[in-house]
Amino acid sequence: MKQTDSLMSMKPSADRQSFFTRTSRAILGSLARISQILRWRPLAVLVTGFAILVAMQAPAWSAGVSDLIWLESNSTAGNSILTFKNDGSGRPTFLGSTPTGGIGVFDATFALGPFDSDQNLIVSPDGTLLFAVNSGSNSVAVFRITSDGLQAVEGSPFPSGGSDPVSLGLNRNILTVVNKDQDPAQNGNLVQPNYTTFQVLPNGELTPIDNSTVSVAYGSSPSQALIAAERTVVFGADFLGGLLQSFHITEDGRLKQNPPQALPDSVFAGLTGGHLPLGMRTHPSQQILYVDITPISRVAVYTYDEKGVLSFVRTVPDSGAAPCWAVVNHAGTRLYATNTGDNSIAVYDLKDPLNPVQIQHFVMASTTGAAFSTVIDQTDQFIYVSSEQGSSSATPAGNAFHTLQVNSNGTLSEPFAPTVLPIDGSVPVRAQGITVVGAE
Repeated sequence: MKQTDSLMSMKPSADRQSFFTRTSRAILGSLARISQILRWRPLAVLVTGFAILVAMQAPAWSAGVSDLIWLESNSTAGNSILTFKNDGSGRPTFLGSTPTGGIGVFDATFALGPFDSDQNLIVSPDGTLLFAVNSGSNSVAVFRITSDGLQAVEGSPFPSGGSDPVSLGLNRNILTVVNKDQDPAQNGNLVQPNYTTFQVLPNGELTPIDNSTVSVAYGSSPSQALIAAERTVVFGADFLGGLLQSFHITEDGRLKQNPPQALPDSVFAGLTGGHLPLGMRTHPSQQILYVDITPISRVAVYTYDEKGVLSFVRTVPDSGAAPCWAVVNHAGTRLYATNTGDNSIAVYDLKDPLNPVQIQHFVMASTTGAAFSTVIDQTDQFIYVSSEQGSSSATPAGNAFHTLQVNSNGTLSEPFAPTVLPIDGSVPVRAQGITVVGAE
């Protein structure tokens, strides 16, 4: 099935006008100006306006669609964006795929590092642009989100400024890219992993910002470019390096690095497990950062100042195994930690945001894969979790995603079976990245 017309179904998020609302107002404004100029042809203006308005109406089948969901195939034979729609019931429907112009990454050993990343795909806050990494070809693809589907911007894909890009974060018109430098296919050409920035031009093109690259240690495996809520701050987790990074984004788009921080030794007293921070999220209205500590199944809580300098508060336990990724709802009342080790979500009450209290350990439907990246839609009604092939013995059905219903009290249920991604099983893949129109 072609993806054309898939974006016709996009429902507006709570905090911005939909594509069709904006288009309708633009058309009506144009008609008003035409009417003033052509007062002697009012009938012609009226007929023309009616024809335009009818032409831009969405088809009947799109009524009630709540979300468009995107994932990356991450195929080494040709990366592509897979598009699904949720009609509001929670049951996804596949709409089609769009090539990214690059390739993905695959590690036959399934070792820690190469696949551990979040925000491989992101959507601009106004819902007009989609950004995607091509980890195996060191580039970033940019698409316009239109009523006719995803359309690559001129010049896409763009060089990522390093090797093995894995994560993206957007603040204003500044795109931060994490280059992990851990693609096994590029081991003969290793360069230092880095964080770097680009200016996003009005047409979606990416322009490198001079002197914006901050390199980190070989093998440190940086995994995320998290933009702080309502702040010009970027947080990063050097997964295998055991460090938290934070940067202030200057007015000209450069990254000003704060001193990296290791997780406190006191957290690991009497426990077996390395200092491996991974998934992060910030509170939507308070300067608080939540960090998953994967080997010991705990979530760390930090505060931060205007420049992003971190201060440790405490850790709280996660009753699941190996928390890797996290999201916070837009109301700031719930934290959801994705546990890769037991295919579960730990749900926390944020009544006291500095002391999350777990209220649910929700085990998702089983697949042959492992749960990874997680996003929440703008309405806080659905959570989408990507599931990836977790070992060489797992079947391609491990490349799937879960659609979770958020109940009125913030707990979770799974009304439908996981959606297996439409990927050719003859090509080694490990599907990665997930985002949704309206996600943050």
